[in-house]
Amino acid sequence: MPSISMFYGITIYLYFKDNKQHHTSHIHAKYQGEEVIISIPDGKVLDGQLPSGKMKLVLAWVELHQEELMADWDLAVSGEQPYKIKPLI
Repeated sequence: MPSISMFYGITIYLYFKDNKQHHTSHIHAKYQGEEVIISIPDGKVLDGQLPSGKMKLVLAWVELHQEELMADWDLAVSGEQPYKIKPLI
């Protein structure tokens, strides 16, 4: 499960070949032991939760980097290493 970005204590992951359970392109965001799974195309929460402020940061980041995330998703489901994506600053 490669980490593709980190900001404000949040780590964003894409899992290799992870297209069976949720059936859509998505990321995993972790913060202090909590995890949320978010759909890349629409920012919809598929599972889990984060504190409200951290969730807003993740959703803004997903919106800003949607094209890069889709390209990384294609790599990850093919078993290839995705690229790092710039964090929120």
